[in-house]
Amino acid sequence: MIIDFAKMEEKRIPEFKGGKGAMIARMHTDELGKILCGRLEPGSSIGFHKHETGSEIIYILKGKADFLYNEGTEQADAGGCHYCPKGHSHSMMNNGDEDLIFFAVVPEQ
Repeated sequence: MIIDFAKMEEKRIPEFKGGKGAMIARMHTDELGKILCGRLEPGSSIGFHKHETGSEIIYILKGKADFLYNEGTEQADAGGCHYCPKGHSHSMMNNGDEDLIFFAVVPEQ
C-alpha cells in the first residue's frame, strides 16, 4: 500500500492534545493506527498525553523538536527519532524559528 502524502489534503488541528497553536498534518488513519506527515509552526506544540493503547515513533525531517518525556526533557534535530512506548507520556514543542516537520507512526497494539 502506498500512502501519497502529497495528494492528501493538509488539515489544521488547533491545540492538538491540549497543545499551543496548531498541528498541521496529512494523515492516514485506520483501525491499526495512524501514519502522518506533520508540521508545527514556531511556538506551537502537541500537548502532554499518555499512550494507553499503542506507542508512537516520531522522526524529525526538518527543524528541532523539544520533547517532554515522562518526567524529563529531550531534544531531537533533523535526522533524530523520538520513541514513546505504550504506557508512557510525552509532548512535542517547536521552540525554534522555523517550521518543525516530522513523520510519525502511531500503531495500535
